[in-house]
Amino acid sequence: MRLSLCNEVLAPWDLARQCAFARAVGYDGLEIAPFTLGEEPHRLSAAAITAARRTVEDHGLAVTGLHWLLVAPPGLSIVSPDAGLRSRTRDVILGLLDLAAGLGARILVHGSPAQRRPVAGEGTDVAFGRARDLFASLTEEIAARGLTYCIEPLAPPDNVFLETVGEAVRLVEAVGHPAFRTMIDTSAASAREAEPVADLIRRWMPTGHIAHVQLNDANRRGPGEGRDRFAPVLRALRETGYGGDIAIEPFIYEPDGPACAARAAGYVRGLIEALDAET
Repeated sequence: MRLSLCNEVLAPWDLARQCAFARAVGYDGLEIAPFTLGEEPHRLSAAAITAARRTVEDHGLAVTGLHWLLVAPPGLSIVSPDAGLRSRTRDVILGLLDLAAGLGARILVHGSPAQRRPVAGEGTDVAFGRARDLFASLTEEIAARGLTYCIEPLAPPDNVFLETVGEAVRLVEAVGHPAFRTMIDTSAASAREAEPVADLIRRWMPTGHIAHVQLNDANRRGPGEGRDRFAPVLRALRETGYGGDIAIEPFIYEPDGPACAARAAGYVRGLIEALDAET
């Protein structure tokens, strides 16, 4: 399991400085938020993508994935009643697939709660149908690039559509393609799921629907900065044979982004070392 840092934690540093720091404090890779690369990341040139990948790899890291996919450009939606807007959103996702493949990523994590919020007066069933149709139209494109696209369950109040792993799995099964799966964000899961995160992992990982994991505390800070205990989470991942990456994604940076990133890396590395000693 590679340990990856969601790179917006180190904004506004440039990519080279982010990489140098992440490598120095113990990360194997970066999970990149496309908006950190520009206002129209889906239109980055092949040369710019190659240069970014070289910067990451020259620092001994990998781009493990992309997340926060639809923040830029503004105004996107996968569930809007406006078919033209949904088509434009699909085009942006296609560009992000090329970005992910060019950077050498394996995973795209579709959180972006504002860009999947049902419009006033429409229920989640309508949103579900539109999301299903959009993602079903993209699965062959995702697979052709060797990628896995994960719809992320997110908790209220930020999100009101696909809040639990079970709801996300329903969409995954409706789309019906192995390139489209879901994931577990531990902060969202702690806030919304009825069972502990470790039990959630043991229940859903064997289904094959879970392709990624992000670690963060229920208080929205980094792992190790709150009451949540992550040794049971990591043990459950080991027991269920999880072979993907683990990304650190805090939303509150205390005392600042670099300190939060360094603390989380040391904390998680220590837990992994303890698990290794057990075996």
